[in-house]
Amino acid sequence: MNIKKSILLRVRLAFLVMVLFAGAILYRIAHVQFVDGDKWRQKAQDINLQYRKVSATRGNIYSSDGSLLATSLPFYRVVLDPGIADEELYRSGIDSLARNLSAFYKDKSAASYKRIINDARIDGRRYLVLNRKQIGYQEKQMMSSWPIFRNGRMGGGVIFEKVEKRYRPFKNLAGRTVGFLNEDRYGAGIEYSFNGYLEGKNGEALFQKIAGGTWKPVHDAEDIRPEDGYDIVTTIDINIQDVAESALLRQLMNKNAEYGCVVVMEVATGHIKAIANLEKKDNGSGYGEYYNYAVGEQGLTEPGSTFKLLSMLALLEEGKVNLKDTVDTGDGAYKFYNQTMRDAKYGGYGKLTIRQAFEKSSNVAISRLVDEHFGVDPAKYLSYVEEVGLDKPLGFQIKGEGIPYFKDPKDKKNWYGTTLPWMSIGYELKVTPIQTLTLYNAVANGGKVVKPMIVQRIQKGNHVEEEYDTEILRRGIASESTIKQLQSLLEGVVENGTAKNISNSEYKIAGKTGTAQKLVNGRYTKKYYTSFAGYFPADEPKYSMIIVIDSPKGFNAYGGDVSAPVFKEIADKIYAQDLKLNRDETKPVPPAPQLSQVVFPYIQAGMADELQMICNKFGISNHYDGAERWVKSAVVNRSINWRPNKVDAPLVPDVSGMTLRDALYVLENKGLRVNYSGEGRVKRQSIQAGSNVPKGGTIRIELS
Repeated sequence: MNIKKSILLRVRLAFLVMVLFAGAILYRIAHVQFVDGDKWRQKAQDINLQYRKVSATRGNIYSSDGSLLATSLPFYRVVLDPGIADEELYRSGIDSLARNLSAFYKDKSAASYKRIINDARIDGRRYLVLNRKQIGYQEKQMMSSWPIFRNGRMGGGVIFEKVEKRYRPFKNLAGRTVGFLNEDRYGAGIEYSFNGYLEGKNGEALFQKIAGGTWKPVHDAEDIRPEDGYDIVTTIDINIQDVAESALLRQLMNKNAEYGCVVVMEVATGHIKAIANLEKKDNGSGYGEYYNYAVGEQGLTEPGSTFKLLSMLALLEEGKVNLKDTVDTGDGAYKFYNQTMRDAKYGGYGKLTIRQAFEKSSNVAISRLVDEHFGVDPAKYLSYVEEVGLDKPLGFQIKGEGIPYFKDPKDKKNWYGTTLPWMSIGYELKVTPIQTLTLYNAVANGGKVVKPMIVQRIQKGNHVEEEYDTEILRRGIASESTIKQLQSLLEGVVENGTAKNISNSEYKIAGKTGTAQKLVNGRYTKKYYTSFAGYFPADEPKYSMIIVIDSPKGFNAYGGDVSAPVFKEIADKIYAQDLKLNRDETKPVPPAPQLSQVVFPYIQAGMADELQMICNKFGISNHYDGAERWVKSAVVNRSINWRPNKVDAPLVPDVSGMTLRDALYVLENKGLRVNYSGEGRVKRQSIQAGSNVPKGGTIRIELS
């Protein structure tokens, strides 16, 4: 009996201990939950709270006339805190909200959206991403009027999380110049080069980590607001850029070339008005912008005959030659040591004046002259390269400028007897197109070397943070006499020489063709690097330009046949747009006609600013408050009212009433080939205005 009692006592004691232990646990749970609950909940919240970066709004990039080249547009991710809305609001609005979400996103039924939101509300979830699709500002405004959402963040629990995306209104126009910046902060163009100004200063805000590792913003008085980035105003003229890219693309496709680039610059200011870089896609399906051949290292190459301008500068400045002197090119072949220099013309040019030698781009003539006068002192020749500044980078505003390469006569391992003759015609050296253009621009500018620039100021609102003025790198690269002779030579190339095909009666072009054989694996091939550099109007230069087209296919793959026509096409369209180039100051302005003598409509159609200027000049009352660049006229109470003519829309434009010049400009920029007959203004067009533009189509216009 005693043993049984002892065992029973021990069991009871063990049971009592277990009961007391369980009670203690229950007590502790209750104490933590109800007595110390607030304290521990606060600690958990503090652990999951963190100040995180809030990105600043990136600055805009503008063209010279204020057109947006790149901007940051706000997009939003729609998030809901299902527990915020009170029961009455929630029950009365959930069905309508679910239907709206289903109709908008079209990915789930209304019942599915209702179930997802209900489950999140029951589970106590505080952060529910309703859909990963980002919405725009107008869609955000619309959603803000929906049931529950209309009560806002504090009343309905809706959160519109802002996400900014870079947007280019002109799509890929000037794409490589505008550039990009990726998540690793690597990029190209203005976006990369001026990122320090564009990115602004990021702020800080309090975020809470919630289920799924998502961070939810929590409004806090200590938040640091971000400072938006500065805007960049470029020198790019969006119309010239469009013309340049279109003309280059057409020729690249016509010649099935590998790549091409165009740079258009204002002679006096150095303002780059257009840079186009196009390269054949790997799959051969077209052309895109991948590298900045005009400025960057990828564009460093042997320029060919465009470099002969430097050779003539050195010869003339040293007083070694007179343009009337003669040089014998023989049968077009001349031997320097173990290498033979050849002219492009089979059989050679025979005896030429030095002027003719330059106009016809005789390799034999130029190389013989340079070797004869500088062969014993090649450093003297290279001193002119240094004088012009071609031996060093320009310090261009976009990062990645190519570094010119010239051999050093002191380097006996790399300098040969043939180096100087070949260098004189643009071989055994490397420069970029923009560096070559700077030389031609200096000749157009009377000898002043102007630093090319593409950004003119950095601003925020009305505050200008930094402004870039025209910078003169060298006041004079040669005497006034030499510069005038060089200008005469460049005009002669177009009037009598290798670019005679682009001569015209409207205005004079000065320039030089270039054709260089491509060096592949140490051997020169039958692939060519063709170019044309020059300026216009030659008698009063305003724009300088260089065209480069690499590896064109087919016959006549020379600079005069391939690149010069692109120069002419772009120059024609710039000349047609620029009123100052068309104005003849020598002709007297006729007296303004009296209004009673005018038969309305005096002017029928054209560019708004041109027509307004004409009307104002002649004292004709006219009114326009629209934004379209092109207009048509209508008479109201003996006054002209301008009405928008939306020729920029992606449809066949209405060119009726336009001059032939304006009609050609508008239609060709749509990719249409134009046939015309008659004189005066456009009376009829064969393709109805407002129709879809036929790819590669032809339109006929009648003038009367």
